Amino acid sequence: MRVTFYGVRGSIPTPGADFVRYGGNTACVHVQLSDGTDIILDAGTGIRALGNELIKKTTPVHILLTHNHWDHIQGFPFFAPIYQKDREIKIIPGMTTLPEHDRILTQMQGSVFPVPASALASDVTVTPVPEEIDSWRLGNATISRLPMNHPGKGSAYTITENGKKLTYLTDNELYPPYKKETDFLSFVDFARDADLVIHDAQYMLSDMPAKSGWGHSVAEEAVKLAMASNVKQLALYSHDPDRTDDDIDKVVAHCQEYIEIAESPLGLFAAAEGQTLDL
Repeated sequence: MRVTFYGVRGSIPTPGADFVRYGGNTACVHVQLSDGTDIILDAGTGIRALGNELIKKTTPVHILLTHNHWDHIQGFPFFAPIYQKDREIKIIPGMTTLPEHDRILTQMQGSVFPVPASALASDVTVTPVPEEIDSWRLGNATISRLPMNHPGKGSAYTITENGKKLTYLTDNELYPPYKKETDFLSFVDFARDADLVIHDAQYMLSDMPAKSGWGHSVAEEAVKLAMASNVKQLALYSHDPDRTDDDIDKVVAHCQEYIEIAESPLGLFAAAEGQTLDL
């Protein structure tokens, strides 16, 4: 399983000299299974660059969406494979409170975008998975999901293949002031023994309580989750649009202190565009 980050920013793209090392595109992670199956986690602005790579292929593309907030779907109209004739684009929407399963397509309607989804040359299908189903097969992998804590809800995902496990938990508030969809210990079980956990770390404890309830976790809590889950590596993700590269470096250094105090073997890094890991 090969994992590549194409968009790591939360809320809104952040261009500029202060955002070069980690990148300013919004959420998008490419997972390539050992059999060549392409899975995309979220379709933020990072999916545009990924599309320039995947257009070289003709095989189906599988997109797993966490939810429909714009920073997770806004790159889709610029994803080159959707303009390839008969290219199969298979989309599984997140478990959102409002079941707007085709929102990734309807964002292209009317005066908002010049090409309507009905004009796409590819074969796009949106297939909601019934909420009572929490795992299924995709290529060589097993996909599992769990409701996340975020305004409007959504899905967290785990991809397991050949004994390797990736857990994707973004836009997830571990300790929300509103009613939880999933509690901390359930997230621990969901991520347990993962080779890599990609987790929302948009805020820090110093940002609270001002941003409590906004639907994102603090980096320190993401570290606690990873250590409790006995994961090998944690990627801090969904970087706040106000955090520069240097600011993110400080977040990593601060979180590393928690790991050292706990004498944990957890590997920690901040996700950066273009970064690839082979699990």
